[in-house]
Amino acid sequence: MKPEEIDRVIEMAWEDRTPFDVIKAQFGLSEQQVITLMRREMKPSSFRMWRKRVQGRVTKHLKLSEVQDYRFKSSLQKLISANKISKRPINL
Repeated sequence: MKPEEIDRVIEMAWEDRTPFDVIKAQFGLSEQQVITLMRREMKPSSFRMWRKRVQGRVTKHLKLSEVQDYRFKSSLQKLISANKISKRPINL
């Protein structure tokens, strides 16, 4: 994996709301492979802290989670997509 991809996997693994299933779909890494990558790339104390936080967390497993849509959508998304946000006046 490229360093940028490794950084992104680590970032996604740290996020509480990003399930391992999404990491697998995007990067092809199973939960165990993510754990191995995290162990290899992080300081031991950081890995232990992450592992303690993630272990048993419902939101890291799609099948256990009640939330079905993990995509974040900003309230300004329509404006950003239509490129109107950059045209709004700036109020300082």
